[in-house]
Parts: sequence; C-alpha cells; structure tokens
Amino acid sequence: MSIVTSTLGFPRIGPRRELKTALESHWAGKTDARALLDDAAALRTAAWARQQGAGVTHVPSSDFSLYDHVLDTSVMLGAIPSLYEWRGGPVSPETYFAMARGTRGRADGDLPALEMTKWFDTNYHYMVPEFAPGQAFTLASTKPIDEFLEAKALGVRTRPVVLGPVTYLLLGKSKDDALDPLSLLPGVLPVYAEVLRRLAGEGADWVQIDEPCLVLDLADAQRNALAHAYKVLAAAVPGLKLLLTTYFGGLDDNLDTALELPVAGLHLDLVRAPAQLDDVLSRAPAGLVLSFGVIDGRNVWQADLPAILDRIEPAVDRRGVERSMIGPSCSLLHVPIDLDLEAGLDPDLKSWLAFAVQKVDEIVTLGRAIDRGRADVADELEDSAAAAATRKASPKIHDGKVKARLDAVTPDMTRRAKPFAARRQLQRDRLGLPAFPTTTIGSFPQTEEVRKARAAHAKGTLGDAEYRDFLRKETKAAVRWQEDVGIDVLVHGEFERNDMVQYFGEQLSGYAFTKHGWVQSYGSRYVRPPVIFGDVSRPRPMTVEWSAYAQSLTGKPMKGMLTGPVTMLQWSFVRDDQPRERTCRQIALALRDEVVDLEKAGISIIQIDEPAFREGLPLRRTEWRPYLDWAVASFRLAACGVADATQIHTHMCYSEFNDIIDSIGAMDADVISIETARSKMELLDAFTNYRYPNDIGPGVYDIHTPRCPSVDEMTALLAKAAERLAPDQIWVNPDCGLKTRKWEEVRPALVNMVEAARRMRAASR
Repeated sequence: MSIVTSTLGFPRIGPRRELKTALESHWAGKTDARALLDDAAALRTAAWARQQGAGVTHVPSSDFSLYDHVLDTSVMLGAIPSLYEWRGGPVSPETYFAMARGTRGRADGDLPALEMTKWFDTNYHYMVPEFAPGQAFTLASTKPIDEFLEAKALGVRTRPVVLGPVTYLLLGKSKDDALDPLSLLPGVLPVYAEVLRRLAGEGADWVQIDEPCLVLDLADAQRNALAHAYKVLAAAVPGLKLLLTTYFGGLDDNLDTALELPVAGLHLDLVRAPAQLDDVLSRAPAGLVLSFGVIDGRNVWQADLPAILDRIEPAVDRRGVERSMIGPSCSLLHVPIDLDLEAGLDPDLKSWLAFAVQKVDEIVTLGRAIDRGRADVADELEDSAAAAATRKASPKIHDGKVKARLDAVTPDMTRRAKPFAARRQLQRDRLGLPAFPTTTIGSFPQTEEVRKARAAHAKGTLGDAEYRDFLRKETKAAVRWQEDVGIDVLVHGEFERNDMVQYFGEQLSGYAFTKHGWVQSYGSRYVRPPVIFGDVSRPRPMTVEWSAYAQSLTGKPMKGMLTGPVTMLQWSFVRDDQPRERTCRQIALALRDEVVDLEKAGISIIQIDEPAFREGLPLRRTEWRPYLDWAVASFRLAACGVADATQIHTHMCYSEFNDIIDSIGAMDADVISIETARSKMELLDAFTNYRYPNDIGPGVYDIHTPRCPSVDEMTALLAKAAERLAPDQIWVNPDCGLKTRKWEEVRPALVNMVEAARRMRAASR
C-alpha cells in the first residue's frame, strides 16, 4: 500500500491571472455568466490535471471559488441577508457578486457588500457571514457535489473540500449582539449532512472538512459544539471518511477535542507547530489516519526534504503507511503557482524557492521516498540538501553593517521627545487645519493610461524622461483637483508606485521580486509579495523626490506616504533563517532613514501605513505579547526620528481592534485612520472604550465597492463617530487607498465626503 499524498487546496487564479481577466470582463459587461463559468471550469480542469499528473493521490475539488470560499459556504447554506432579495432556489451570479462587491445604479437603491476581514492571520480576505435571529438554512448551492462530478467526468477522482460548520459559524457575526452564532448549529448541520450524503452517493470516499478554529483559543461551549457537530455528521453518513483539517498552528489544548471526534483522519500543521507531532503520536487512536502537513503552504522556500524525512519516517513507521498521509501545512492558496515562469530571478535565489507546482512535486517526492526508499529519489534529495546548504552560507544573505546597526539601537530611538498633547498643539499651530480635516489614505486611481505608461517604461518603449514627464503631469492634475474640491491635506496620488510593498521593496537591499508570483488577496484583487531573502537596508531615498515635487505645487500640507515595517514584513514572503522580529527591525531602520529625509525636504505630515498590524497577531493569546511588543517597537523605531511638530499618521485595514487597542495606543501615531464604513462605525467602539487620546480618521466610505455613498450617508456616519469621539479628534477620510477604483467613482465620492465634513463643521459651531 502506498502512502496518500494530498495538497488540501490549489491556487484558483490561474498561472497568468486568468480568473482576474474573466471576472473583470464579466463585471464590465463584456461577457455573460456562461462565459465566466466556462472560464472557471477550464481553470479547474487545468489544476486537477496538473496535480493528478504530478502523482498526487488525493486531488482536492471545491477548493476553487469565483470570489471567496467562505462566501461560497454562505451561499451553499442559503445564509443570504434579506437585503439581497433572494427568494429561494439557485443563487444567481448577480446575487453572489452583490454580496461580494455591492451594487450600484439600482433604481431602488444601491446594495452594500458584506463585511470583509482577514482569514485568520493571512493576507487573504473573506466575506463575513451575516446571521440574524431565527436564521433559516437550506441547501441553496450544490457546488461541492457539482465540482466533484465535474472532476469525475474528466477521470479525476477527487477529495471534496468543505469549510467546517463550527469554523464557519465562528467566522460570522450578527447585527444582534445577543445572538450566539453557535446557537445556529442545529439549523446548519442538516444542510452539511445532506451535502455529505450526496457526495457519498456519487462515489466520494473521503471528504476534507476544514476546521481551522481548532488552532484557536476555544471555550468549552465551542469545543462542545465541535463534538456535537461531528457526532451528527458521522451518524448521517457512516460510510464516508472525513479528514478533519487543521492549519495555521497547533492543536495544543484542543488536542483532546480533536482526537475524540468521530472522523477518519486528522490533518496537522507541522510547519507552524512541529512540536505537536510527538504528543499526537502518543495519544491518537490506533485507527485514526494522520495527515502530516510538512511542506510550508504559507511561504516560498524550498523544503529541506532529507530533514523532513528524518522527522516523519519514524512517525509513518509508527502509524503505518495505511494510516498516514503527506501534504502541505495548509492549502496552497497562499503561494504563487509556478516558479518555472520566473525567468529573470537570480539563479541562486531561484534555487532556494518553491511555488505551488514545485511544492506539489516536493510532496510527491516525499511520498515516493517513503513508499520506495530514499534511493528512488536520490537526485531530488541531493538537490534539496544542496540548496539548503548553499542558502545558509550565501554572502547574498548576510550584511555585517546592517547587523551592527541593529545591535546599536537604543530605547531613545523609539520615543518622541514630547507627549502627544504637546505635539498636537505644535502641529495644529504649524498646519492650521479646520475642524474635521479631510484627507485621503494615499493612492488615487491607477488608470489604464497609468498602467500602460508603467508597462511601456518597463519594456523600454517609453524613455525615462518621457515617463517622468507623464508622472509629473498626473501628479499635478491630482494635486490641482484636490485643491479644487477642497480637500485639506493632500496626497500626490502615488502614480509612480506599482504596489505599496513592492515599490519600497524594489528599492531596498535584501528584497527580490517575481514577475508572475501572484496570490489572491480577495476576489480579483491579487498581490505579488516580494521575497525577503537577506539583510535589509536602504541604499538611497525612495519617495523624497515625488513628495517634494508634489509639495512644491501647493500651499496646503502634502502627506509623505510610506508602508510601515510590520506591513512590509507581513505582506512579503519572509526569510525563515532568523526571527521575524529581527527582520522587521531591519526594515524599520531603513524606513526611519526615509522618514527623516522626508522631514528634511519640508514634508510636515508623514503617513506610515500599517494595515497588516492586526493581521500579524498570533492566533493564540499566549503568544500575543511578544509579537505586540516588537511590532510596536518596530513602528516607533521607524517613526520617532522626527521633530514633534512633524505629524505622523498611520492607517490600518479591516480589523477587530478591541483586544490590541492598548498596543495601538502605544504606537503613539499622531493620527490613525481606520476602516469603519462597512461596520457602520462599530469598529470605533474599541477606541471609545479605551479612551484613545490621539486623533482618528474613521473611514466614511467603503472603497472596496463601486458604489458612491451620499452626503447624507457620510454625514450620518460622522455623526455616529462624534457620539463616540471628541469632535476635535476626528479626521474625515475614505476607508482605504483609491488605487483600485475608477476616477468616475472616486470624484463624486470625495466631493460628497468634503461636503459631509463641511456639514459637521457647521453643526459643531
């Protein structure tokens, strides 16, 4: 008998972002729903064929999504809020995308999108399920069954993937604070049971059911919900084998719960939590299949296959091949697709990397080594060991000057000279801003013209001088437009920037970039994370020229715009040969140099964005304090080199702030802007209860949808904010940067925003 190899999930987007093209063509009205579904089917077919051809035993199905797998689960369960006017039956693409993106142009009013937030501690965003008291559930989509049958017709026998019922409910929320989502479990389980019965009836042997909530701090009620759920599901389909899949951490105090569940297999993340293996081996029931997640599904480094075999061969010997599986730590959704597309990477660096396709090969190689012996894959193991050794010793990784500078950092370098109250007065005297000052988060639309010019410059068909002239024209137009509509603190628009991390990483040593290394952030929004492979430093100024040029065009304050050290870390594939803290502090020192140079160039407001600050929080509370301490210290190391009259802003994305509000306060930014429009200012409660002393810009419109909120809507949100905060604390801004929107969407929204601020000023006089 051969050991089972599996992948848990494969990237959905296509090697050349085919899904993005298909989605955006459909949203633009250029293709109909049938064409979109055909394109999606082609992507699934290619992914199944690639994995099966590589030798994967359990190929996943239903891991594909047109937008988000949590949204797919809501649709499967018929958990569709009433405002989307679903009346039962199949859920149309229009309803699906209304939940994902909102709508505009409806005669009876636009629809907002569902709330969106981060998937555990990743940079993937999911659509938050919305529940109501008395919520009814029904099987409204047979996607898991349909895609299983689709693969079966192609000759691929798959292992369907579904998000587990308890994790799904814990990810949701209700406008009724008294509603416990787990109280809805009795209504959800019959739908899950029906899906499993149909899968079994169509010939599925195994179903992968993901319960990553098992790596969180759970209360007894949540553990009891898991026990009840799987007792019901096991009884409903007694012949079907369930693989309970956990990832992003260790089971720890939830191990007993997991081992007591009536499932056939249990998947373990042995990359994030390698130490749990011994405990699981000693306590797992004899008949339980253990799936060893030993290939990193979250990072791009090639695995040291001989070292992995040294760890798992004894485990497989102990359990037996028939009760063992090998796979990645989590779905490969979080890594790029194929390293072979990268023709321009440094050869040494490329030899150290593995993307999804290469990770599939690593999994299959490990399986062959266990089944047939190491001699059968001797060449692959030798190459793996050589790459690990070369990387460890490479002078491309180590910079003695960077290490020495980091070791010389003192506590004074992480403190402003005066407390906030004193700084605030100095800054107000310098800036002379009105009440409820208006600004934006930084970027303006990256139009087709901007993208074409950047591409032409990259190809060499547009010269440096011509490209610079083009950017200056775009920047000047953006500055003039902001002045015309009455925005108080301006931004230069960032037309020269490709991505908020990439732009800086390309100018820092220790970073490398790919051409095709895209991963999904949400929907059709993909990012291309850089690779931090070595010690980080700043060879030269990165933003000073463009910020100074923009400031020269206006008498109003112009914000300098930087991406913060924690976000630069979190949104990159980070080297794994030293603590993440040390890498973050190296980035902070590089950014500190930039902050100081911006101040010298006459920039009076500098925004250091940290949208990933909350995202980096470990999933277990016992690990929070060490992370928060070094994350706060890194931000302050970057920010605290300027005079007290220079105003430091920061921005954070969709996050629940209650648990970390003291650390946000400890960052001591003069102004923080946060995304609050989708939550109707609910996220401000954390700042209110904490009595946050510094200034806050609660976002007054959601930039992730194309709809333009009215003046009345924004004014109402600001009024809600003023109930929670002192009026002189409040700034007025969008939820996030405007790069992904169109000018025809942005202009009216910002005009409305400025008018809403004027109304608030008038009302507060």
